[in-house]
Amino acid sequence: MSRSEEIKHRIVTTFQRRVANPVSLRMPGQVIIETTGRTSGLPRRTPVGGRRVGDAFWLVSEFGFASQYVRNIQADPKVRVRLRGRWHHGTAHLLPEDDARARLKRLPRYNSVAVRAFGTQLLTVRIDLTD
Repeated sequence: MSRSEEIKHRIVTTFQRRVANPVSLRMPGQVIIETTGRTSGLPRRTPVGGRRVGDAFWLVSEFGFASQYVRNIQADPKVRVRLRGRWHHGTAHLLPEDDARARLKRLPRYNSVAVRAFGTQLLTVRIDLTD
């Protein structure tokens, strides 16, 4: 990651952690991914944007392997996703070979615009839902 990407990452993630995420986590329609903290073992909830297609939920991480929830997925791919107020269990798959920019065109526009604007290391994530 270049120096300018590091600065952008630090600014955006600080804003998300302290302002946007606490508000988003309280919104009933917000999609939430719950991972297991790789060090603490505690549940970690992150608001995300994406789309369910059949038995899979697709999203694009704006900071790729630098995102904390992606690092948690690397340690334990078992996750939960809250869709329309209901929790679903699943297994997350990181897909660096997928064209994340093309994937964003098939995901909800509002979130995709933000991911493109702020993201530096786009990474596609597919969650295979089991219930």
